[in-house]
Amino acid sequence: MPRDDAGPDFIEALARGLDVLRCFGSHPVPMSLTEIATATGLARPTARRIVLTLEHLGYVRSTPEGVVLTPRVLELGVAYTLSAGLWQVALPHLHDLVEKTRQAASVAELDGSDVIYVARVEVPKVVAVNVKVGMRLPAASTALGKVLLASLDAGALRTALRTETRSPVEPHRSKPVEDVEAELREVRARGWASTDGEVAPGIRSVAAPLRDGDGRTVAAVNVTAIAAEVDHRELIDDMLPLLLQTTGAIGRDYELIHAAPQRTLRKT
Repeated sequence: MPRDDAGPDFIEALARGLDVLRCFGSHPVPMSLTEIATATGLARPTARRIVLTLEHLGYVRSTPEGVVLTPRVLELGVAYTLSAGLWQVALPHLHDLVEKTRQAASVAELDGSDVIYVARVEVPKVVAVNVKVGMRLPAASTALGKVLLASLDAGALRTALRTETRSPVEPHRSKPVEDVEAELREVRARGWASTDGEVAPGIRSVAAPLRDGDGRTVAAVNVTAIAAEVDHRELIDDMLPLLLQTTGAIGRDYELIHAAPQRTLRKT
């Protein structure tokens, strides 16, 4: 990843270590040192030293088949979701929404030109949408992303749309930037977004913003359905009202938690 403008305080060794951890996201099998070096653009000796360091810290483990991540990596992601409080607040509401719609529901946040899933509740099905917490998708092709992009001011939106995606997923259909901007104006006006087969054929989704007590959009919530099960009209007429109720309930609970006085007790 280019880091020419990182500045004199940038710690390249730390960045390389994070690059190694991230490269496992698109390789769900044990990786050899050569594969790690290729995926990160690092020299093999450098990749080896980083892997040994991460292994000493407990984040990876060497096996006869190659290097694998350990469960300790979850600490890095869990630290974020716990500090934000979104997961604990959203989870019971997502379960209620899934119970009512019989479709999967997710919470995502914006990162550059992508969305990252931070919470998800699924319905066991023979055919299901393969989305996991931590997954990254191009924002402009998802209902979640359109809601989040529509919340940005003009400058931030231009920056986001010009940022190169880091998602491993290629959208099934993409649009020119001018068309995306026009659609986002509509999303901003009506307060929700929907997609029909843009990320993957046969997948429909509707999303709405999750706002804090000041009215700022901090995340987005969606309902995702298989087109063969739910037509687009049903998604909007029947499931969108339930989704809007859910985002309102999550936002209220989120604000109550953040408004409450809190103290951390320490052992002396």
